[in-house]
Amino acid sequence: MNIRKAMIPDLSRVAEIYVFNNRINYFPIFKDAGFSFGKLQVVSLVDQYLKRKKILENIYVFDDGLIKGFIQMNGTEICKLYVDTSFQSEGIGNELIEFAVRELYADNLWALEKNVRAISFYQRHGFHLTGQKKFEEDTTEYLVKLER
Repeated sequence: MNIRKAMIPDLSRVAEIYVFNNRINYFPIFKDAGFSFGKLQVVSLVDQYLKRKKILENIYVFDDGLIKGFIQMNGTEICKLYVDTSFQSEGIGNELIEFAVRELYADNLWALEKNVRAISFYQRHGFHLTGQKKFEEDTTEYLVKLER
């Protein structure tokens, strides 16, 4: 298996994957250049991870010699699941979510309502919309809850 617990030297790659996915997938929705290209930076994200050691304990990486994706958990909730945009559609996201369900008992998550690609992905893996919604923090966009 290519999935393992993240270690400190992995954090810059994890942050890079997160930052670039965020810019590609969320900037078109939120249109907040100050956040996407100013505040959201790899180095500052790594610093946040290092200051909050508990986060590192809950990140798992897909590593086949190169970290190509990661999943972050909070209990049984999937907080983040990202695959480097260069390696998407290669089954890495499938492996990460199947690992999370099988090994970490993942059973719920929140997804941006307008991120239909992500919602469809989770639905293909047995998650279903619950009808619960909440605002993404400091925005007018909704998150929707999915459960297994």
